[in-house]
Amino acid sequence: MRERLTARVLLFDHQDRLLLMKGRLPGAPDAPGDWFTVGGGAEPGETEFQAAEREILEETGFTDVELGPVVWRREGPLALAGGEMVLFKERYIVARCAGGEPSREGWDEQERALIDDIRWWTLEELKATEEVAHPVGLADLLGDILAGRLPEDPLDIALR
Repeated sequence: MRERLTARVLLFDHQDRLLLMKGRLPGAPDAPGDWFTVGGGAEPGETEFQAAEREILEETGFTDVELGPVVWRREGPLALAGGEMVLFKERYIVARCAGGEPSREGWDEQERALIDDIRWWTLEELKATEEVAHPVGLADLLGDILAGRLPEDPLDIALR
């Protein structure tokens, strides 16, 4: 089974708001969208940190970003749009930026077609929403991160 290293970014602004995108998978373009973190697959030869920097720039336009540690990892098989099963190896990296309005100029055709929204969320908003945010249990997982209690080694979180 092919493996795909994926950098997921917990991108916070100075108000401790988390930037999330709402979209659909290529295999389900008519499905309702879910919220998820900025990020994507690493290109050949990229580390998760290099992929995170590139994805932040492409998906938000933000250039002045401070990357922190990998705090979570999530691994498991998922089917791609064409049916290929791939072992996703997600790494969740804490990052900080000044905030502001994200730019969509770096989005590719697929992102423009499948991403419905991008916005900053407070922890309280995430806890109160009935919308789906990934990873499952995101709001509960963020408490320690926002309090500065970062794990020494990345925590394994379930792929659901």
